[in-house]
Amino acid sequence: MKKQGALLFILGLFFTVIACSTGPPAAPPPQASENPVENAAPSPPPVVDKSGSLNTATAPPTPAAAGQVLSWYYNPAKNHQTPSIPKEASNLLDAYRGIWLLPDDDKRIYLTFDEGYELGYTEPILDILKDNQVKAAFFITGQYVKTQPDLVRRMKAEGHLVCSHTQNHKDMSKLTKEEIVSEIALLEQEVQSRTGITLDKYLRPPMGCYSDLSLAVTLEQGYRSVFWSMAYEDWDPAKQPGAEKSYQFVTRNVHPGAVILLHAVSESNTEALDRILKELKQQGYVFATF
Repeated sequence: MKKQGALLFILGLFFTVIACSTGPPAAPPPQASENPVENAAPSPPPVVDKSGSLNTATAPPTPAAAGQVLSWYYNPAKNHQTPSIPKEASNLLDAYRGIWLLPDDDKRIYLTFDEGYELGYTEPILDILKDNQVKAAFFITGQYVKTQPDLVRRMKAEGHLVCSHTQNHKDMSKLTKEEIVSEIALLEQEVQSRTGITLDKYLRPPMGCYSDLSLAVTLEQGYRSVFWSMAYEDWDPAKQPGAEKSYQFVTRNVHPGAVILLHAVSESNTEALDRILKELKQQGYVFATF
């Protein structure tokens, strides 16, 4: 039994590390899988300062030159209860002011979309959000703003957050400090030059891969790292689960303070979105931005 337990531990560690080893294909540039792994021991969620100001009472630790390779995951809960994350992740997000949920007493929730490239769904998504008077956060890449500057300008004009998904959608857990800074700065410059707008200071690590170094450098550059407390397999245009699956996933798993990750290349999400927004409002949830 001891040998079997040791073997299972080693295999679990191997697959956690290997989750960050595969980047997105070169062409077309689809977004990589960002599904949560549901096998960690529960731990209390971190307390996140929603004011946006840095708490200087406790300075963040100094990360190692080469950060530990980590892949984001959470443990879902039943009956609209708050999920949990591993203690190590909780400690790192506390130290570097990362966000994965923002619980409060008002049933506020945070709708986010990852935008690596465009398949024609963002315009109807924006129409639906406008009709329902809902604001969201869009995490865009360099590829996206190069090809869709008008949509990026529309996002900002209609009151949504336009945030960073980095310039090239690279695995940030494997980058040096200089490379991380470059990924952040290049996208800032791209967005400014092509749209005239300034990015909102939130960054979603591509593929959910991160390290203590990437979290620290992101914070140094004035950004907060944003993960999620809800996500499902919606990122592959060729394997769409259907509108009903999207609707059932969101409405069954939503919880106060939820950070909901949806991919804007999903036909299923687009078809279900109006129904999702109306149902969540009926349940008393309030859509907010960070």
